[in-house]
Amino acid sequence: MTITVLAAGDHFVLPRLLTEELRAAAPTADLDVRELQLPWPHTPFGAVAEVDEASGTEDELIEALRGVRVCLTQMAPLTERVLAACPDLELFCVSRGGPVNANLEAATRHGVAVCYAPGRNAVATAEHTLALILAAARGIGDVHTDLKHGTWRGDYYDYDTCGIEIDGSVVGLVGFGAIGSRVARVLVAMGAEVLVHDPYVKPEAVDGIAELVPLDELLSRSRIVSLHARVTDETRGMIGRDQIAAMPPGSVLVNCARGALLDYDAVCDALDAGHLAGAGFDVFPAEPVPAGARLLSTPGVVLTPHIAGGSREVAHKAARIVATEAARFLRGEPLAHCANPEVLRRA
Repeated sequence: MTITVLAAGDHFVLPRLLTEELRAAAPTADLDVRELQLPWPHTPFGAVAEVDEASGTEDELIEALRGVRVCLTQMAPLTERVLAACPDLELFCVSRGGPVNANLEAATRHGVAVCYAPGRNAVATAEHTLALILAAARGIGDVHTDLKHGTWRGDYYDYDTCGIEIDGSVVGLVGFGAIGSRVARVLVAMGAEVLVHDPYVKPEAVDGIAELVPLDELLSRSRIVSLHARVTDETRGMIGRDQIAAMPPGSVLVNCARGALLDYDAVCDALDAGHLAGAGFDVFPAEPVPAGARLLSTPGVVLTPHIAGGSREVAHKAARIVATEAARFLRGEPLAHCANPEVLRRA
């Protein structure tokens, strides 16, 4: 029996990557694979009906999903309207760390299993975090900009201006998951003393790598702080004016996790006042960053446009993870990364 599949890729996780990985994962399956090209990142993602961070439209997805049982995608919007119009759909695989572009409650009611791809960008984001730590600690952002505009910063060697080394520094990591733990291991290899705050991690998980401490102790002891927490009701805005003030004078703050964790106005104030020596950010409270935002003109900040998880390897890993899930589904095997497993129990 031929099974119709939609590979709804974009300009990062390409449709052909999804197709190639699926055929490799299910070489004996009789598949009719259709491909749909979504516009992200050439067109920014956004809200589509009731789901967030999606690309494309409900109408084009409904048309592409006619007769489709399995969909592999990164950004396609799985909404109530799409689900109601596509009764043949059984599995929707999102090649992201979480299926934010899928209405899970509606998918569960319609009997559609939703899978995701945890850990796909852990290595890339950890490496990017380290790049921002190094750049912020050594003031690379400002001197790079000055040199590009013809100014040779000889004053960088002034004692009060030059940067700090990782070797011998105390570095605090807020979060010790797939990304934070990788960052920790590299920092230890570079000679840093690493502190970790993560209420969900047991002490034995950090043995030989880091010291598990409360957040206030991490902030007061760390010369460099890097955020690696998920956004929850407990973590939203967890680093504000008081927490930044608790950090040692001349310290560095980095965030490659989520913009909602941090008060960016407080960061700019601390940089302007000289309390923070530098900062590095890949995520922001509003994306794209609005023209005229303080971060764009505050000295000491290194900025990248939410690209920490962007590498060619990530695109291949993401496609491979969801293709493997789809192959399990086609063989009637248990799924490893299903966000609504109650659908499978009902089947």
